Amino acid sequence: MVGKVLGIKDLEQFSSRRSSVYVDPECDKFFELPLFIAASSNDITTKCQCWQFSPGKEPALRSHTEIQQLLQQGKKRDVKNILRENSWPINSPIRSQLWPTLCGQHQTKQQMLDGFYWEMVHQVFGTTELSEKPIMLPAFVDATHCLPYHLTSTGRAVADRIVNVLGYDCPDITYSPVLYPITSILLHFMSEEEAYICLAGLVGSKEKVFINQTKLQHEVTWKTVMQIAKKHTKSAISYFQRICPGLKLERVFMDWCWWILAGLPFQHLVRIMDCYFHEGIKVLYRVALVILNLFHKECQSNNEWSPDNIKNDIGNALIKFCKKIPVSPAKLLHAAFSIRGLSTQYISRIFIKTEMLLKSRSVLNSGSKQLIKSRSSDNLPTSQSQVNIQMMSHTLTIREKLHSESCRNLGEKSPGHRAIAMGVYPIHNLKSQVCTNEDLFTLWSWLPVRITMYQPVLLYTTEEHGCSLTTFYVRVEQHEPTLLMIKTCNNEVFGAYCSSRWFERNVKDDKGQRQAYFGTGETFLFSLYPERAKYPWVGIEGDKDLGHSSELFMAADSKMITIGGGEGQAIWMDENIRFGKTDSCKTFNNPPLCPSGDFEIRVLEVYGFVGI
Repeated sequence: MVGKVLGIKDLEQFSSRRSSVYVDPECDKFFELPLFIAASSNDITTKCQCWQFSPGKEPALRSHTEIQQLLQQGKKRDVKNILRENSWPINSPIRSQLWPTLCGQHQTKQQMLDGFYWEMVHQVFGTTELSEKPIMLPAFVDATHCLPYHLTSTGRAVADRIVNVLGYDCPDITYSPVLYPITSILLHFMSEEEAYICLAGLVGSKEKVFINQTKLQHEVTWKTVMQIAKKHTKSAISYFQRICPGLKLERVFMDWCWWILAGLPFQHLVRIMDCYFHEGIKVLYRVALVILNLFHKECQSNNEWSPDNIKNDIGNALIKFCKKIPVSPAKLLHAAFSIRGLSTQYISRIFIKTEMLLKSRSVLNSGSKQLIKSRSSDNLPTSQSQVNIQMMSHTLTIREKLHSESCRNLGEKSPGHRAIAMGVYPIHNLKSQVCTNEDLFTLWSWLPVRITMYQPVLLYTTEEHGCSLTTFYVRVEQHEPTLLMIKTCNNEVFGAYCSSRWFERNVKDDKGQRQAYFGTGETFLFSLYPERAKYPWVGIEGDKDLGHSSELFMAADSKMITIGGGEGQAIWMDENIRFGKTDSCKTFNNPPLCPSGDFEIRVLEVYGFVGI
């Protein structure tokens, strides 16, 4: 690959666009970058592994403008391929534009107004002047991994300030050790304000995961990497366990991200970031697997990594190996993206399974002894408390039968004794973005009795997991039952209790055709605001000859989900979980659940139940 000789003006522009005032000028030597001697327009540049400057043709690399146009056309797959294949030199000025564009596409909030960052800086520090005194870092930063990547003292102070402002603007971040290193990397190619905007886009992304923001997410992530490695790097894992019989893999994988961020040379790291800023954390998963395989191969052929030298601390040996990694950035990425069977859906399934397991353990270890003791061998509630609940349920059932029409038309105004008696325990720790505590008590009084004894767990929320029907299915489809709660942009609140798994959308009949509708008569609709009402299945009272339209409980495909049917759909949502509509339907004999009929979703939450 060749490039043109740069003149004096070209060099000045090149330096001003790539070089950051926050970066140590000596770092180019450390990173083995080309050195420029700009004494005259005839100066010749030195050779470099990543870009050889000599007279001839321009490098056959894509420009920022081309990539930006593809993103605007929605051709994200094309962009992904370009980012994987185009090995821009480490000092290419393209990243000063490319990285903000890539990060900006994930921004879910409204575009920041000019000067927003500096207003935040003034709000946090009382001035926009950079203090000479050290800035105290937020609690979510891991002080042992504040990697500066050859930033100057000013650059490190700027990184400190960015992280502080981000913590102030995003109080939900409670643990995020990788946030500081990524900030430092960004500052090599852009201004302080641009780096903050990029980070805000990554942190706020709902479609993809970039930066873990809680200890739970952090733990789930490294355990996910460990599970994937057991399948895709079996030989390496077996080797480590053979030379270290007492080795706990957990201790090795807890530091997996530091193999990459603290170990790899900067030129490798920059190329990884090119892909990471577009595709998300799965890029790092793939790179970690390649590192394990390469390390295993070197252990068998290089005495430096012999069993005697590494068995006492494999984790530290991995980081040292990464510092001397024997492949180029291009080969590393090629190997990473050549791993088969590592789809986004596969990774998501392992992540969700791990997350659910950790959350379940957390629930069971948080003093829920009553919940555990109340379960019998067949996993159903027992003891005197169940008898009391059944008595209350019987009373409420009679009341519902006597007043079914009034409940349907006017709404149930109070959760009644049943919710107070048994609803407080399972839901008192829930922090819903859709329902108030009072609404939750009401909703719990409407659930089937056996379900109310189990601990609810949040499976999916648009606030955390993004607005995607694919993600919805990955996180929800294997759970039965589920509780869907919708809050619209007009603050209407409604939803449905869905008695069957959403996976049943894939079940085929005797003729090999997918069934359009599935579910059971235990499914019901509800409205909590502005009206409060429960809409059970019309066949629950035993009426006959209701027709096929009365059994259209649930339907779903890759483009939509529907609850209720027959002369209208009670709830319909599109594939982006953004827009929906609600009509009267024969299955539940309900009115539209919001006055306008059409709605825009502000928040969707889906709950499952632990132990069912």
